[in-house]
This record gives sequence, structure tokens and C-alpha cells, in this order.
Amino acid sequence: MKKIVAILFVIAFCYSCNSDAQNGALDSKAFEAAMNSGTYQLLDVRTAGEYQSAHLKNSLQADWNNQEQFIDRIKYLDKSKPLLVYCASGVRSGNAAQYLASVGYKNVSNLKGGLNAWKLEGKPVESVGTVAQLSVDAYWASTKKSATVLIDFGAEWCPPCKKMEPILKDLQADKQLKFELVKVDGGNDIDVMKANQVSALPVFIIYKNGKEVWRKQGVVEAQELKKLLAN
Repeated sequence: MKKIVAILFVIAFCYSCNSDAQNGALDSKAFEAAMNSGTYQLLDVRTAGEYQSAHLKNSLQADWNNQEQFIDRIKYLDKSKPLLVYCASGVRSGNAAQYLASVGYKNVSNLKGGLNAWKLEGKPVESVGTVAQLSVDAYWASTKKSATVLIDFGAEWCPPCKKMEPILKDLQADKQLKFELVKVDGGNDIDVMKANQVSALPVFIIYKNGKEVWRKQGVVEAQELKKLLAN
């Protein structure tokens, strides 16, 4: 499987380097109009650090240069729904757009000139800003806040994490379940991530009476979580 993925990436990269690489590229004005239409998915293909410094509102993030992460995160995008992609200059997102189109994503468009061109035109960006990290001591204390604690290692820009949001809300609204939900920001709480050997998002861990009894990386079915939390 990894060999197939690598081959597809090479094909997409080579194809995007030819004269057709700008196919599907939109200038800032057209890209903004598409964003504002409300019908598009928006994907930032830069690193998490670049995303935190400045990004487009409501964009998700998957690092094009990290093949394993990129493949994992795009699985949670809707192939039938139009997709807008961008990076810093338009090169990475051009490569990503070609790859996404080659594996079945429909109507993929790239921001010509990337975020650099967008900012030069004075268009708005958002930044995560400086937020104090959750300390490792505070994390361990949080695992004892209740007899049952569910830890959610996630981030607002992570596609599978977004997919889990309604599931977590429904679980919290279930009055038959008695548990504490603790969120760890996977893009900010680096020390806690390292202490728990978490390198991909999302990751869910359940503690019973302060002891870890279960963990899983990726999207989890509601019924699986409900059963685990109820026991």
C-alpha cells in the first residue's frame, strides 16, 4: 500500500511540474468567491506550524510533504464536494491538487500564487496566536477528575477530528453516561503529546480511576465509545 501511495505522489509531482500545472488554479478574487459560496471544502496543505502562523478561515490542514499524514487526513474529505487547496506560494498545493484529482476528488482548485499572493492583496487571514501549553502535571491531574475520563487529542484544523466533533457532543449529551471529557490541543500541547507518545491525530484515551484502560488513533464509532464509557 505504501509503495502505491509513493508512486501516486511521484506521478502527481511530475505531472504538476509540466505546463499543465496551473490547470484548475484560481486567482485570489475567484478563490475568495468560491470560499464565500459555502459549497466548498477548504484545505491548507502546509505544515501545522505554518497553519498556526496564518491561515484562511475554516480551513482544514494536511501536510503535503508528510505523505502518511496527508493520505490519512484526506480520507475524511468528501470526494463529491468541490475542494479548494492552498499553500504558501501555490507550488505544494498545485502538486496536491493534481494528486487529489488523480485519486477521484472532483472539482479541485488551487490558489494561484498561494497565501503570499492572497496577503499581498490585503485579503484576511487568521492565526492561532500564542496559547499557553497544557502542562504535563495538569494533564495527569485531569485524568483523575472523574472515575471515567475521556481524553481527546485533536485540533480544529484536523479533518478526522472535525468528523468526531458531533459524536463527542452526542456522548456528552447522553445523561446515562458519566464521564469527563478533556481536550488536548494537538497543535499546541506538545509536551503532553510527547509524554503520551501521541504523534497522529486524533487519539482518544480512556482512564478509569486514573489508569489508562484504552486508547485508539483515528475516527471511532459512536457505539464503540459509548460501550467503553458505560462499562
